[in-house]
Amino acid sequence: MNYKDYYQVLGIPKGAPEKDIKSAYRRLARKWHPDVNPNNHAEAEEKFKEIQEAYEVLGDAEKRRKYDALGSDWQNAAAQAEAQRRYRQQAGAGSHFDNFDFSTSGSGFSDFFEEFFGRMGGGGRRRAGGFTYAQKGQDLETSIELTLHEAYDGGKKTVSLQVEDVCPKCAGTGTVERGRLCANCHGTGRTIAVRKFEVSIPRGVKDGQRIRLAGQGGAGSGGGANGDLYLVVHLLEDPHFERTGDNLAVELPVSIYDLVLGGEVRVPTMTGEVTMTLPAGTQNGARLRLGGKGMPKRDGKFGDEFVRVVGKLPTDLSKRELELFKELAALRDGKH
Repeated sequence: MNYKDYYQVLGIPKGAPEKDIKSAYRRLARKWHPDVNPNNHAEAEEKFKEIQEAYEVLGDAEKRRKYDALGSDWQNAAAQAEAQRRYRQQAGAGSHFDNFDFSTSGSGFSDFFEEFFGRMGGGGRRRAGGFTYAQKGQDLETSIELTLHEAYDGGKKTVSLQVEDVCPKCAGTGTVERGRLCANCHGTGRTIAVRKFEVSIPRGVKDGQRIRLAGQGGAGSGGGANGDLYLVVHLLEDPHFERTGDNLAVELPVSIYDLVLGGEVRVPTMTGEVTMTLPAGTQNGARLRLGGKGMPKRDGKFGDEFVRVVGKLPTDLSKRELELFKELAALRDGKH
């Protein structure tokens, strides 16, 4: 039994992310499918089977962890697996092993695969031609765009998303009648579909946070459960507020007279305008805090809103106003 380097088969590094594994499999499956290689059918068939075997392992998180754990000690693990297999065969009539056939999984894959991911796979049930294993479908991930107000309010939201799904024409096998390449998915077994979901948005959700939709991911096989769908939140830029963690920041234009004399000004918040008192002599660019007017927190409390006051210099001054400003300037000069 020879070691199978599944990473080399797919042409990817060992630490490759899931999306790169899937991309490499699709590309190679299309390239080496026997139906698109009529002139070297036998070679393509072997190559295609090898690609499928590699993806069967690396495309499944649990199998991939097991494969990576084998490392250079795979031969010792194989010897232990063979000893376990012989023990099962010698268990005798009437044992609980009689309900299973450990000689083959019927996959047509290599001995290396059968040893570690066929006979040792566990959790299977017997059917004609060997085992079928209940496998959970792949977890899928896509993004969802939310406004700042939607993140503030939370609640139910119906969204239409493009997700990867099992090809309805070939049921995810990549082939149709007589082994022909599925034209609908080009042999990948997956298609892009638009589906509607009712999503519960947590109040105060942050940019980059993931929302899990249980059972809405890839379809399982062999009676296995569907995977989960994860929505990665992308907050759209707000025209008024800037968010930092649970706090908000806003710029408030105020007149020079309000800065000098003080007074009450109206400030926008996520729930409407509120009144804020400016102290006399407030400096241009000063940063004032409105407690509890930020984003909702998990504990039911709220962040703060920070208001940066920006003084507006008057324009189109009248002759009398200019004279008064000159008098004020003269008074200031006289104090020094």
